[in-house]
Order: sequence, then structure tokens, then C-alpha cells
Amino acid sequence: MPRVTQILRTARKSIQDLDLLKILESELNHELSSMRYQDDKIGSFGDFVMEWDSPKSQDIVLRKKCSSGEEVAVSALLGRETFQGSGRFPMEALMKICVKKPGLSSILQFDCVASNREGSESDIEIQSAHYFPSSSSCLDSSIYRGPLFSDLDPTLQNELRKYLATRGIEENFTNSLLLHLHKKEHGQYMGWLQKLKDMLVEHE
Repeated sequence: MPRVTQILRTARKSIQDLDLLKILESELNHELSSMRYQDDKIGSFGDFVMEWDSPKSQDIVLRKKCSSGEEVAVSALLGRETFQGSGRFPMEALMKICVKKPGLSSILQFDCVASNREGSESDIEIQSAHYFPSSSSCLDSSIYRGPLFSDLDPTLQNELRKYLATRGIEENFTNSLLLHLHKKEHGQYMGWLQKLKDMLVEHE
């Protein structure tokens, strides 16, 4: 009797694995047939150079050095779904933008969210602006980082937005960033599905 019970358990597990395999194949076929963003061409990041874009990680890093010696670095990854009307991209991008002046150790860091509005336009929202005396002080939680961006005077908020725009953080940049991150996430999702399928097939 114990042997019969073991056989039944093995058979039940095989059936469950087969059901999972069918669902994985269906999802893969759906993604392959839809091929979201396949025909979309990623626009220019301006003067920014892609410094980090590993297929194994979710984030990317872009950097540029201005003729004045000023350095601007942008790290970004996808965040939550936004569900904003008929926008092209379902998820927002979480961005950290760091500006460093030549000859100074201090850093100005902006925490921002880029999202897709109606149609093809994108929007960038600054959530906070931090001043750090040095790069190492970014990890010090006791340092005063400044108020919430929304608590600043509206005129100051507007000038800080212009400050980023003059450094290339504007609509064309965020459109390209959102498309790149969504293409990256879609490719990683398909790769994950394929790995699960391959694992099940290998153990059949």
C-alpha cells in the first residue's frame, strides 16, 4: 500500500508540473506574439553615456561630463505601475540624479520619478533635493538632507526643475529612459519564463 501511495503522489506531481508547463508555454507564446516595444526605437540620451546596463540587474546608470568639468550621473530602475490613462508605459521610473561640480567634494542629489502621461509625453517629478558634503556622507542618516521638495517655495521648485533641464534631464531624456527600462524589463521577464520552462522540461 505505501508503494501505491507513493506512485499516486508521483503521478499527481507530474500532472501538476505538466499543467504549469502548459501555462508557461502559453505565457511565453503570448509575449512572443505581442512583442511589446519591439518596433519602438530608443531615442537619444543626449550627451549621456550608458555606464551600467547589466542583463542581470534591473537598474541602469548613465553619466556625462560637461565641458565645464561638471559631472552628472543618473541611476534608474522601474517602480510601481501607474495606470495613468492611455500612457505608453505602465510603470514609472525611479531616478537618482547626482550633480558634482569640478574641484568640490560636495554632491547635489535629486530623487525623481519619471512617468508617462497621456499619449507619448513623459513627466518628471522631483520628490527631494539633497545636499551632501561628500559622496561618503550620502550613507550618513544623521545628516540634514533638506525638506520635502513639495514644501519648498514654488519659485524655488521651478528653478530647480530648470536646473535639471539645462543638464539634459528633460522630456526627450525621460521618454528614452522609460522605453529603455520597459524593453529591459520585458526581455528579463521573457528570459525568466524560459528558464522556468527549461527547468521543468529537464526534469520530465
